[in-house]
Amino acid sequence: MKLHDLIKSNNWLSIEMTLLKLYPDQKEITDKYRTVFENLQLAEPVKYEMLIVLTEYESGTDGTNESTSTYIDVAGRKLKQDPNSFSNSYAIEFVKWENWLGMEIAPETLENFNELEIISHCLYEMTFCGYGQDEIQAQFNSINKTINEYKNLTDEEKKEQTISLDNFKKKLEEKGGI
Repeated sequence: MKLHDLIKSNNWLSIEMTLLKLYPDQKEITDKYRTVFENLQLAEPVKYEMLIVLTEYESGTDGTNESTSTYIDVAGRKLKQDPNSFSNSYAIEFVKWENWLGMEIAPETLENFNELEIISHCLYEMTFCGYGQDEIQAQFNSINKTINEYKNLTDEEKKEQTISLDNFKKKLEEKGGI
């Protein structure tokens, strides 16, 4: 089953109720999600060689080894695993929506989540960087620009303009951020 099939076979009101149950902090912007959903209903899916995989993870403990909360990770998994890849899980928030629609839903996702949950989590992930494809593409271009600028720095400039993770954490702690 493809995401397109789920989008076509469900109505906005049911999705909105599920979205707000899963992401109550999104109440003020449900109109943006509705617009995205309506655009998805009209879009033509493009075959994409990746599965949509939803996985539930524990996000932390309270010191007693009991989970304090969980979150759902939405990722892609290539249909043909790359033997040179470190992981088979891929971020897909920058993937074009037509490609999302053409992706199959992983069997384990269909087993562990209902259709409305899958759609809601996908909508949340698809709009993580914006509510329009132009806005999302602009974010992607900005990231690529930063990467290219970094690649073009000399080793000396890289050393001057970057800090280690440990030093970054220390700076955050000094500012009360951690």
